[in-house]
Amino acid sequence: MSHTRLNIYLHREHAKRLAALAKMQGVSKSSLVATALTWFLSPEGGQAREATTVRRLDRLAHQFERLERDQTIQMEALALFIRHQLSVTAPIPEAHQQAARAQGRVRFEQFIDQLARHLQRGGSLARDVWQEIVPDTAGEGAEPSSGGNGSAPEELPS
Repeated sequence: MSHTRLNIYLHREHAKRLAALAKMQGVSKSSLVATALTWFLSPEGGQAREATTVRRLDRLAHQFERLERDQTIQMEALALFIRHQLSVTAPIPEAHQQAARAQGRVRFEQFIDQLARHLQRGGSLARDVWQEIVPDTAGEGAEPSSGGNGSAPEELPS
C-alpha cells in the first residue's frame, strides 16, 4: 500500500492528546490519524456517528424524563404533606409561641444533622422506604435500589 506524506498543523492540545493516545495504545500517531480519517470519510462512518449520537440523545431524553417524573412526584408529595400538616396542626396560643419557636429551631437542627448523616452515607430514604413497601425479591417490577444502604430509616425526634 502506498502512502502519501502530508504535513499538517494541529492545535497544541490536539497534538498532546494524539501523542498520549498513541503512547497509551502502543501505535504510531500516523496510524491513529489514518484510522480516524478512514472512519470519518467512510459512508458507514457518518451513519455510525449518527446512530451513536441518536443513542446518546435517546439515553439523555430518558434520563430527563425520569428526572422530571421524580421531581413531579417529589413536588406532589411535599404539597400533600404541607396540606396535611396545615390542616391537622392546631394554632399555638400566643403564650406558647416563643417556646414553640425554640423547640422548632432545635428540631430543625436535628433534622439537618440527620439529613447530612444520611447524605454522607450515600443512602436514599425514598429508595429504602420503597424497598420496604415493595421488596424486590424477583429482581423485577420494583424501583432499583442503587445508592441505598439497606438500613432502616432513622426516626425524626419529636
